[in-house]
Amino acid sequence: MIKERIQEKLQDAFSPLHLEVINESYMHAVPEGSESHFKVVIVSAQFEGVRLIGRHRSVNGVLAEELANDIHALAMHTYTEAEWQGMSEGAPSSPNCMGGSKIG
Repeated sequence: MIKERIQEKLQDAFSPLHLEVINESYMHAVPEGSESHFKVVIVSAQFEGVRLIGRHRSVNGVLAEELANDIHALAMHTYTEAEWQGMSEGAPSSPNCMGGSKIG
């Protein structure tokens, strides 16, 4: 499963304090059971002093194979421990899909 592969790779690469990999494919115009749209919430000490673009590039690098072959969309929420502790409501919710119609 793609979700488990994403979790394993991010766990190995970042030793996160917090990691959520959420399959959001059901929110998009894809067949039922798809694994093509994901949201990642990751909190890692490795993000200390790294700008947002650098954090996203590092996640993209770890998931390069999945992004090239399996994943259509990846929402990333990357935080340091201090940033995460300051968030009372966690990562933002993803917006609803704006394109296409649900494939049944």
